Amino acid sequence: MSDRAVLHVKGRVLVGPEEVRDEVWVIDGRISYDRPAGAADVRTVEGWALPGLVDAHCHVGLDQHGAVPADVAEKQALTDREAGTLLVRDAGSPSDTRWIDDREDLPKIIRAGRHIARTRRYIRNYAWEVEPEDLVAYVAQEARRGDGWVKLVGDWIDRDLGDLSACWPRGAVEAAIAEAHRLGARVTAHCFAEDSLRDLVEAGIDCVEHATGLTDDTIPLFAERGVAIVPTLVNIATFPALADGGEARYPRWSAHMRRLHERRYDTVRNAYDAGIPVFVGTDAGGALAHGLAGAEVAELVTAGIPPVEALAATTWAARRWLGRPGLEEGAPADLVVYEQDPRADVRVLTAPRRVVLRGRVVG
Repeated sequence: MSDRAVLHVKGRVLVGPEEVRDEVWVIDGRISYDRPAGAADVRTVEGWALPGLVDAHCHVGLDQHGAVPADVAEKQALTDREAGTLLVRDAGSPSDTRWIDDREDLPKIIRAGRHIARTRRYIRNYAWEVEPEDLVAYVAQEARRGDGWVKLVGDWIDRDLGDLSACWPRGAVEAAIAEAHRLGARVTAHCFAEDSLRDLVEAGIDCVEHATGLTDDTIPLFAERGVAIVPTLVNIATFPALADGGEARYPRWSAHMRRLHERRYDTVRNAYDAGIPVFVGTDAGGALAHGLAGAEVAELVTAGIPPVEALAATTWAARRWLGRPGLEEGAPADLVVYEQDPRADVRVLTAPRRVVLRGRVVG
C-alpha cells in the first residue's frame, strides 16, 4: 500500500471497552473517523479491530545466554508483530536495539535499559551486577539511556541461604528510586518472593514484575500506592520445571518456587480484586518464545480477571499506562483485526486476521 493509499477497516472497531464504532479510516498512516473525500486507492479490511497489543514485559535482543545478533532480534520482533503485539516494553536487555526505531515494519519498543542486579545474583550476561553503594549511579545511567523506565532485580536466589531473598537494603532502593524519578524515569523490579516487596513499594517503586510473592499483607499496600504488576503467568508456568531442576542442590528454593506457582492464580485475582493495576507481559526473550501476548491474556482470564479487563490489560489500559495512544483520531494506525469478537472469547487473540502497523497491512 502506498503512503497515500487509504485503508478502510469496517465491522466493529473497539476504540475502548465501551466505545465501539462501525468503521475507521487510515489516511497517511493515521487514524481518522471521517470518510476521506476523493480517495482513489482504498483497501478494505473487515472484522473486529483492537489497538495493537502491548507486551509490557518482553526482551527483544535477548536469549537465555545474553545478547543476540541483530538478525535474531529482528526475528523476535517479527514474531511479536505477527502475533499482533505492536508495542513492547522491553523490561531489561543488554542489547542495543535502537536500530529497531528506524524500522517502520517492526513494533515500537519502550526500553528499560539493562537490568541492574546484585553481584552474582542474576542470570549470567544479562545485567549490570553491582553492590548497593553503586546502585544510584547505575540507575541514573540506565534512566538516561532508557525510554522512561529502569529495571532492578529485586530478589534472586541467595546460594548461601538456599532460597530467594531480597537483593538490596532499604536505603539503597530508596535513594535509587528517588534518583530515577528525579530524572523522569519510572522504576520496575523483578520480584518472585515475598520479602523484597514492602521495601520496594514503600521506597516508591512504580511497578513489580511477576509479583508472585504478593500476600494479604502486601496487596493493600500495592493498592494504596497504585503500584502496577505484570504477572507474566506464561512464564510462571515454568516454575515446576525450574524447581525440579534445582531440587538436589537447593531443596528449600525448589519448594518455595512450587508454592509460588500453586497459588499464582489466586495471587493475581486477589491483586485485581484489591484494585491493583494488572498488565499483560510474557517475559519473552529469555527461555520463553515471543508472540505469546494472546496466551497471557487467556491466563489472566483463567486467573479470574473478567475478559474485557484482561483485554484492556494488553490494549486500552496498557497503552494509557505507557503513555501511548490507542485508536484515537490522528493517532498512528496500529491495530489488529480478528474474525470474531475478542470480548466473547479472548483466545481469538492468538489468531489475528490482519495486522496493521503505522497504517500498513503487514500481516
